[in-house]
Amino acid sequence: MFDLPKIITKRAAGFAAVGFVCAMSTAHAGNLEDKYPELSRLYNAFDVAQAQLFDLMVEINADAATASAQERLAVQLDTMANMTMGEMIEAGLNFGDAQIVMDSPYAELETQGRIKLARHVSRVHSLEVATSAFASSSALTPTAAAVISRGRALEREIYDIYTDQTNPIDAKRSEVDAAVERYLSNDELAVASQPKMVALYLGGDYANGLKAAYPKFSALMWSNQWLQLASLEAIVLGQVDPQFANEIDTTLERYKNKLGSETGMTMFPAPTEMPSVPAIAPSLYSQSPDAAVIIDNLNMLEVAVANIIAYPNLPNRGDLVDEAVRAYTDKEYGIAVTEEYLLSALRGGIFNQGGPAIGALDQSERNRSRIGMDMQKALRMSKPNH
Repeated sequence: MFDLPKIITKRAAGFAAVGFVCAMSTAHAGNLEDKYPELSRLYNAFDVAQAQLFDLMVEINADAATASAQERLAVQLDTMANMTMGEMIEAGLNFGDAQIVMDSPYAELETQGRIKLARHVSRVHSLEVATSAFASSSALTPTAAAVISRGRALEREIYDIYTDQTNPIDAKRSEVDAAVERYLSNDELAVASQPKMVALYLGGDYANGLKAAYPKFSALMWSNQWLQLASLEAIVLGQVDPQFANEIDTTLERYKNKLGSETGMTMFPAPTEMPSVPAIAPSLYSQSPDAAVIIDNLNMLEVAVANIIAYPNLPNRGDLVDEAVRAYTDKEYGIAVTEEYLLSALRGGIFNQGGPAIGALDQSERNRSRIGMDMQKALRMSKPNH
């Protein structure tokens, strides 16, 4: 059985996140903000918008006007869960390559929520506000808020380390390793540094809850994750190979194209698969594989949590969220071998994950979906015995 922290309040979760930010190495603090102020602003905005995204889904689910839509969606999701891969493909539910072929069940409510989220992204939010955003979310349990906040603090430290212009790239590897070691020192609030099985968020009882219920929200969430990975790839690659220096503007332009209007309308497709480090930021994986895996595990955890929050008519949602958190913070459960992790990332498709950070890719490089490649496995998050 897992051991949860005995008492973690919302305030304690906030203090845990702030404390970890304060405990980070100060040698690189502020580098990202000084060198790339627009990226720094967006990273803060992403945290605020993500916490608000979770809360908006709770708000819409609680609206009495959505009751019948939730009933219909629950039936559709249950039907899909019991379909064979061949039946899904025949029905056009090729959701490895595109959003589930299903209109948003909440229509105008989701559109209005998407407008609110876009406005959060466009605003200036301080690091303090971003740091406390998840602890302030009513949709998250205290444990989930603390784990996500601590992960975001590590990501910020990694960005600052790689943005530092005073140290050579080789020296930064050991600095990132030290940051990872500090992060892992709190076992209960750190996700594993070994890759987790993709079925933890692609399979199971609540998979696809986010994409089916809130396709506009999922597109925004993954566009934001894409920029975080793509911009980091541009920063790292520019130091490994000087011919690719100064490509941040490229990633920012591509992100703004994916973002589109406040309602999500755009001529440029947003990611339809969760962006992963091996696909979008391979230079980071080559330089710091442990950090890369932690970032991917954190992003997968957010998807798993979002699926649970979005899924219609679920009782005991908080317990399910904490179960998902335990699945990712446990250092033995659901571990994938490295080859499986890398293959899964590539099977997601670089194009479907938002496209390369710098190079060009105008159409999907895959000729089969995840379903066709037997990637949509149902794995239930049962508790390991230890």
